[in-house]
Amino acid sequence: MTDGDGAGTTDKSESDDRKDALAAAGVDPVVPEAASDAEFAADAEAREFIREVAEDVRGDSSESKQLSAVLYRVSDLYDPDEETSPEEIYRNARHVMRIKTEGGLRR
Repeated sequence: MTDGDGAGTTDKSESDDRKDALAAAGVDPVVPEAASDAEFAADAEAREFIREVAEDVRGDSSESKQLSAVLYRVSDLYDPDEETSPEEIYRNARHVMRIKTEGGLRR
């Protein structure tokens, strides 16, 4: 929202953007309804390939561990024994990024 001279206020402060790593990076993907409602057929080959990649990228850094966890969760889309959706994976990854940006879990 702006006032008459072009300078204005926004509904969302800059500090709010920093709390959300995706927004701070200028990324806010929207999961289309078609994708969130999509059915993923059981595919053992795809599932195993994605899980192998997840194992390969997993390292000592927290970032590589997070990426590995997201990839493993994506592989669950192809596992008939798991129930998840692209939207659920996106929301979970976004939640983890927010916690990381805020300095981790506080007890």
